[in-house]
Amino acid sequence: MLFRMEKKKMSPGEPYSIVLADDHALFREGLRKMLAERGLKVIGEAADGFELLNFLRMSRSIPDMAIVDITMPNLGGIEATRQIKATHPGVKVLILTMHKAKEYIDEAFSAGAEGYLLKEDIGTDLFSAIETIRQGKVYVSSLSTKNSTEETK
Repeated sequence: MLFRMEKKKMSPGEPYSIVLADDHALFREGLRKMLAERGLKVIGEAADGFELLNFLRMSRSIPDMAIVDITMPNLGGIEATRQIKATHPGVKVLILTMHKAKEYIDEAFSAGAEGYLLKEDIGTDLFSAIETIRQGKVYVSSLSTKNSTEETK
């Protein structure tokens, strides 16, 4: 198994905890570093949806949020999100993807995701997406909504 996890109980004073699911290890490592620089704690990583679900089943500490790619081998991010919401409804899900098409956005929110962020927006919008979701609101990348609107014209 490729997933990596820390077995540590999170207490109320602990930083916001996140698990990452993306099939590119180098991308996960860069994202982990970005999050750590802002005081967010990555407590696990997975290379696909099955590993993500297995992490959630086996972990002693459930993350506050899962940042999930849509396109992964074995089990993609949309179906993984559905299953997360069925088994761990308190875990917030931010979809982080390259897909701009409205169908993907609709499927992500239908599956229960609280946010949809394009990978090309990560440098400018990642932390505002996380904070928006932490506040109980929904986040959608401005580029994805702009492109979705243009596609429907």
